[in-house]
Amino acid sequence: MRAELPSSKQLMRSTVLAAISAVVLLVAVVLPAEYGIDPTGVGRALRLTEMGEIKTQLAAEAAADTAAASGNSVVTSAQAQQPPAAARSVPTQAAAPAAKPAVQEAPWRDEMSFTLTPGEGLEIKMRMAEGAKAEYTWVVQGGRVNFDTHGDGGGKNISYEKGRDVAADDGQLVAAFTGNHGWYWRNRGKADVKVVLRTRGEYTDIKRAM
Repeated sequence: MRAELPSSKQLMRSTVLAAISAVVLLVAVVLPAEYGIDPTGVGRALRLTEMGEIKTQLAAEAAADTAAASGNSVVTSAQAQQPPAAARSVPTQAAAPAAKPAVQEAPWRDEMSFTLTPGEGLEIKMRMAEGAKAEYTWVVQGGRVNFDTHGDGGGKNISYEKGRDVAADDGQLVAAFTGNHGWYWRNRGKADVKVVLRTRGEYTDIKRAM
């Protein structure tokens, strides 16, 4: 007995069902598994979406590698909006501040040198008014000395600074009152030493005290 052929209505129904099945398969399986697109959520439940996302990422990386190898740079939208290099404003470097002219130090007004034998002392004084300022520097050649920076005048006495076994000193002496202000050195060593003194500032004269 010959089997009956399906009618046109049955064929149409089968075609529609097959099409629907294909669409469902496409949306639920193919799109998540191949492109990481999962509108129904079935693909993520079946862990197909993760597979599709990995495939998409690998494809993007492969495309980037191919573009880099061929020397073609991928231009992003942010880069495309930038003006050409020639039109971009280049920040100018801040002008370096002009070098200040070197302040020339005033020359020393007086220079005195003397030799002290072992045990010998010497005093040098400047005549200064109260509040006057004098700069000084002294250095000992061949040894060290004890010293006393002091002043006297008008019945007043002051000791500004004292030192033992010193090879050099410098600074500014400000007269505490009108009178004589200066230094006393003594050689406590066993050999002769030479002391060189340089001064400048507000004093009327400088001399060796007798």
